[in-house]
Amino acid sequence: MFQIRIHGRGGQGVVSAAEVLSVAGFEEGMHAQAFPSFGSERMGAPVMAFCRLDEKEIRLREPVMMPDCLIIQDTTLLHQVDLFQGLDTKYGYLIVNTKKRYDQLGIDEYVNNFLPHHVCTVAASEWALKYTGRPMPNMALLGAFCALTRRLELDSLLSAVRQKFPGKVGEMNADAASHAYDAIRVN
Repeated sequence: MFQIRIHGRGGQGVVSAAEVLSVAGFEEGMHAQAFPSFGSERMGAPVMAFCRLDEKEIRLREPVMMPDCLIIQDTTLLHQVDLFQGLDTKYGYLIVNTKKRYDQLGIDEYVNNFLPHHVCTVAASEWALKYTGRPMPNMALLGAFCALTRRLELDSLLSAVRQKFPGKVGEMNADAASHAYDAIRVN
């Protein structure tokens, strides 16, 4: 089973990101699960969402405590919440929405523990603004997820994006995801 935990703030599409990942997993014949974790928070409050992908039925129903991949949509959460809890630096993946270097974020020592090509920064908000007109980083981060982890094919993700956001909005979000995929992809 591959488990993903996504951190962001209310209104950034954290829940939609987990849902789109699960639909992309379904597209590939996997069993998938997506669900959020939030209370009565308002726009801008910290939010988490979870996604699980597996070849067999998923019976777990609790939050993802030990993610295989951590996606951080908002770097202002880095030093407010223990985002990295449970992430295995030896085999896990880390994707951060930022143009800054790890040392500028204050996480360079932590990032140095990861395997090469298991960690990346993505200018997802900037790319989302360019392609959709809104700084919603979620779909661009999912494009980076596909490129970095190779757990899902880009075509499956793009199909799921278009299902979630039909019409022009879906095409613009698919473009943001494709751009991030191409920028991150390692041959």
